Amino acid sequence: MSDVLSVKERMAIPPQPMPEQDPAIRRTNMEEVSLGYSAEQAKREADRCLQCKTAPCVSGCPVGIDIPGFIQAIADGDNAKAIATIKYSSLLPAVCGRVCPQEAQCQAPCTVGKALKDVDKAVAIGRLERYVADWERENGLIEAPEVKPATGKKVGIIGTGPAGLTVAADIRREGHEVVLFEAFHKPGGVMIYGIPEFRLPKKIVQQEIDTLLAMGCKLETNFVIGRTRKIVDLLEKDGFDALFVGTGAGLPRFMNIEGENLVGVYSANEYLTRSNLMRAYDKDRAYTPIFDSKKVAVLGGGNVAMDAARTAVRLGAEEVRLVYRRTEAEMPARSEEVHHAKEEGVLFHMLENPKRILADERGWVRGLECLKYELGEADDSGRRSPVPIAGSEFEIEVDTVIVAIGNDSNPLIRQTTPGLETNKWGNIVVDEVGKSSMDRIYAGGDIVLGAATVILAMGEGRKAAKAINEMLAQEV
Repeated sequence: MSDVLSVKERMAIPPQPMPEQDPAIRRTNMEEVSLGYSAEQAKREADRCLQCKTAPCVSGCPVGIDIPGFIQAIADGDNAKAIATIKYSSLLPAVCGRVCPQEAQCQAPCTVGKALKDVDKAVAIGRLERYVADWERENGLIEAPEVKPATGKKVGIIGTGPAGLTVAADIRREGHEVVLFEAFHKPGGVMIYGIPEFRLPKKIVQQEIDTLLAMGCKLETNFVIGRTRKIVDLLEKDGFDALFVGTGAGLPRFMNIEGENLVGVYSANEYLTRSNLMRAYDKDRAYTPIFDSKKVAVLGGGNVAMDAARTAVRLGAEEVRLVYRRTEAEMPARSEEVHHAKEEGVLFHMLENPKRILADERGWVRGLECLKYELGEADDSGRRSPVPIAGSEFEIEVDTVIVAIGNDSNPLIRQTTPGLETNKWGNIVVDEVGKSSMDRIYAGGDIVLGAATVILAMGEGRKAAKAINEMLAQEV
């Protein structure tokens, strides 16, 4: 058992810093920035947990992990118990430990953080989750969950992002046949094409896919629902008893300003997909070319904008600027990503926004004309609205512009599935258990929520999987 420490002694333990690559070195490689806790650091950080009886951290977790339980196991040196505790509720701990916004979820209500009046000093739940997940993988201890006897029922999972993978595992465990459909040539969804290697190594995502295949799930890639096959065909002609739609939010938004069609303007989706999925950074073996940018402007202030800016640095840009119309305090990006971007030399242009993109004589990007902004009253998001300052135009010299202002749902499924109810943003409308307006069709993740987080998508997936399993159990 862990040493018995008083609350005062636990509160006196300083937060354990995450070991990281040196910024000057990591700018030149795609290796993971954060290196992970040592066993000693993990034990020390786990000892900071007060084991509150009310466990406020659990209320902040979208999948309800027993956080005090797994942290106590780490403190006791029982990593096997710790990972088993997490996996009872979450199937992707190595992923979530790296990319979930813990500071806005489980760590936000942490008693330690509140007592120290700093969420960054809360118990590092995400780092501990990553530690024990990595321990399991590095020691070759990952095992496929047990599968019940075959039921004769068949379920299709459309999309292999975090929601789809979660649903596949939960449904396969019950003995139902599961077929995963992926539009790209590699499964993993946003975890593969969107999140860069330096934040989430692809081998970790592949391990999760391999686990599903070991459970007996089937995978069909290069399969575009709505083109390769329509949803109704899967139900009416191909013998599926239920479908889960987890296709994400992959349709990029643009600003609709002059010059967005110039050569050198990318959506963040395209830019990151070329780099991540098609390995454009590995120029000798890449599946796709990518422009050799010198001066890059990234438009936006979220995690995708940070990913794009930090990728541009690693692809060799001499100067990367991030242009955002509010202040840093309003940025939706994780504070850790903002901090890393600054360390890596990304220049932040706050309270500025493009008015138009400027062209050279060839029709290529040569610059941005921007306006300066000030903050007005709060909007529906609770953030103060940016207000342009008349006559404040100025130019920035750039040869590449990456637009990272959000995504909408791809309209293909909606357009090819009459009777499927969607809202004004194109998101599928579902009830409290994830069922759509059509019988036997469920949905979850970003296709329902809009662009959200990995763990929220998993939470939606678990809810829908439970409903599908209950429906099928009644028919056996």
